[in-house]
Amino acid sequence: MGIRMKSLVAGCAFALVAGLAHSQDLAPLNSDTEKDRMDWSELETKLGAFPKLPDGTKAGGVSKTLTNEYWRSLGEGYQKFADKVGVTVAYQAAQSEGDQLGQLTIAEGMVTQGFNVLLVSPQTDANLQPVLEQAKEAKVPVLNVNDAVIPQAEHYVGNVQRDNGVRVAKWFVENRPDGGKVAIIEGQAGVYAAVQRTDGFKSTISEGGKFEVVASVPGNWDRQQSYDAATNILQQHPDLIGFYCNNDGMALGVVEAVKAAGLQDQVAVFGTDGISDAYASIKAGELTGTVDSFPVLTGEVAMEVALRLVAGQKLPRVVSTPQALITKDNLAKYQGEGVDVRAVLMQDAAAAK
Repeated sequence: MGIRMKSLVAGCAFALVAGLAHSQDLAPLNSDTEKDRMDWSELETKLGAFPKLPDGTKAGGVSKTLTNEYWRSLGEGYQKFADKVGVTVAYQAAQSEGDQLGQLTIAEGMVTQGFNVLLVSPQTDANLQPVLEQAKEAKVPVLNVNDAVIPQAEHYVGNVQRDNGVRVAKWFVENRPDGGKVAIIEGQAGVYAAVQRTDGFKSTISEGGKFEVVASVPGNWDRQQSYDAATNILQQHPDLIGFYCNNDGMALGVVEAVKAAGLQDQVAVFGTDGISDAYASIKAGELTGTVDSFPVLTGEVAMEVALRLVAGQKLPRVVSTPQALITKDNLAKYQGEGVDVRAVLMQDAAAAK
């Protein structure tokens, strides 16, 4: 183990111990079930108009990677809201979704460079824990934004991860009433979002006894790995009727495997995130659907929450953001010509109350 990795492990251990000491009044965060929460649509009605910020406020965003469109779109949302209120933003990311040390170095650097708030999307639930203590000493608020969850994070913005899998499972129950064999391509092992999405799908689709989950394997957010995994699963289970994938990149790899096997008419494939390639694939009749978590809007909401924290406002621990199951049947509602997606999602939020 290299020196830098040893320091990361030691730092995580220190942060965990410090966090546990603090946990008498701050329990480890479960962003899906945390009761101290608010829906994104209630920010202005509950907290009032956006407050005045100190001159020269700078926000730092630390993402997983910019090779995935989801994280680029999230950064677009950060910038969009920051431009609206006159705040400077720096948005950086690790070179890949497995570069935990690189991401930690970026986050540590932003604290020392004097940013007023950090918005972090960790590689794993543990790799950015050391930054929480560093930022706390510097009096810099840290906002955990989708999708790994730092257990001692004081503030989190993101969607209900378990609900991603639940929504897809319900589609299968409603649209494949005879049941059948299904498979799951998971994200990175141990990451909160992957665990929750997978569990939501498994537990929901198993309720009626008509479906059998014959495989649930990690694709590590990688398209090629997911193609290979799906190819193997289809060889073992040629009667499979569907896949649920923890993100869209993996789902698009699975679509290619299904096409190569000549099973497009038999096998439904769902992803998660709502990237543009997923929408294009749905329009082309290849990908069956995606759970869109609206990353640009999520970025806007997260930046608003972060800057309200800078202004000294008290916010709940979790601000939940919207999502919707997108198929060819409702695609135009969310991405049709001239659609104001924020207005549509506000209507969805009002209808859900």
